[in-house]
Amino acid sequence: MDVGEYPMAAVTSFRSFRMNCNLEAFFRMKRNNLSVVNKFVQSSPTVKQPKLGFYSSLNQTVLFDWRSLPHHVVLRIFQYLPLIDRARASSVCRRWNEVFHIPDLWRKFEFELNQPATSYFKSTHPDLIQQIIKRHAAHLQYVSFKVDSSTESAEAACDILSQLVNCSIQTLGLISTAKPSFMHVSKKSLAETVHSWYKVVWNLVFLQSHFVSALTVVFVNSKSLSSIKIEDTPVDDPSLKILVANNSDTLKLLKMSSCPHVSSDGILCVADHCQGLRELALNYYMLSDELLLALSSETHVNLEHLRIDVVSENPGQIEFHSIKKQSWDALIKHSPGVDVVMYFFLYEEEFETFFKEDTPVTHLYFGRSVSKAILGRIGLNCPRLIELVVCANGLQTLDDELICIAKHCKNLTALGLSECEVSCSAFIEFVRLCGRRLTQLSIMEEVLIPDDDCSLDEIHTEVSKYLGRIWFPDVMPIW
Repeated sequence: MDVGEYPMAAVTSFRSFRMNCNLEAFFRMKRNNLSVVNKFVQSSPTVKQPKLGFYSSLNQTVLFDWRSLPHHVVLRIFQYLPLIDRARASSVCRRWNEVFHIPDLWRKFEFELNQPATSYFKSTHPDLIQQIIKRHAAHLQYVSFKVDSSTESAEAACDILSQLVNCSIQTLGLISTAKPSFMHVSKKSLAETVHSWYKVVWNLVFLQSHFVSALTVVFVNSKSLSSIKIEDTPVDDPSLKILVANNSDTLKLLKMSSCPHVSSDGILCVADHCQGLRELALNYYMLSDELLLALSSETHVNLEHLRIDVVSENPGQIEFHSIKKQSWDALIKHSPGVDVVMYFFLYEEEFETFFKEDTPVTHLYFGRSVSKAILGRIGLNCPRLIELVVCANGLQTLDDELICIAKHCKNLTALGLSECEVSCSAFIEFVRLCGRRLTQLSIMEEVLIPDDDCSLDEIHTEVSKYLGRIWFPDVMPIW
């Protein structure tokens, strides 16, 4: 039988055998420190001896030198590696170790400071942190800290911040995997002595002071901060003034929700002096007519994103200050494309102040129950609304309110409903009025109430017709 007449199974078997032999040789090489490869090459005069490795294919074996890879190629590979793998790779050879210390690899770094006793997340080894600060602190530009709820995690963040004296940081962020411990310590039992209570208070005050001092070091030395995310921290008005004094020309983004030591005057100082500020996130208690007017001044750039968290600052708080319509109008006239995002975490009786007049909000998120009356106001007084998410409402259907929103909020493109009730026919009418501009529609199946005109079996067909795409309500998985 000629070669060309071999059955396909035999050819396939031969190729598989050859590939398996190549793979077996590869793994044997890794175990024996290239000894197998060296013997193989020495017996083949037509192939040059490799220095570090080889590549196997079905048809040939090509040997090459890992050390011949250009610096920029190794650098690109290192950029995709986790820190621990990058550190291990740096011990392969001197050339890779040199790449490991190239400044470009250290411009962006996240310090993971989670404690094993309080978090399941990984943590950056303390020895590695000290090496980074010692050799690469001057190269750090984009720095973030991931902390958990432990005091040790907060103290570690403070210690690192206080050592970043020779940096030119451009972005600074604090990522919390749990409620951070900069302002909160674990509660103790009522039976503790007064001495222990004073000790807890003293430690808390010391930690807050330590954080503010460390943050001030960064504010003073950076000179080029453009983005700061320091939510849930004890940053205060004096430290913001230092920030403004050293970074007013470069600051473009500031997120500082849940910072109880910052007053409306402190945030107003930032708006007055940082004319390039484009994104701002803050709590509602910091918002004022003066702040909106400062953001609307002729010398200030157009604001692109304003996020406002509306949370009760005191238990039982019912009344909130109001913002004048003229102040909102001034902001929209100056920055017509600004996204005004509001997160509400209030109880129904706390909404009285809001949405009585035109409010230029574009994205609304309700984390707790909201009344029919408030949703009715939204339909009448929020003409710029783009996205609406309602997590809970109660047992009354929202038929009229949704239809009102569809008629008056001509920019609405996204709706999310959960733990609410809407009749199927009213929901279909809402979708008909909005049409294909609804790009996101997330409705739990439990929200939709069958009526005489439409059932759950029919609703997906009608909604899909008006959306121009297949749509089904969301279903809660049953595990």
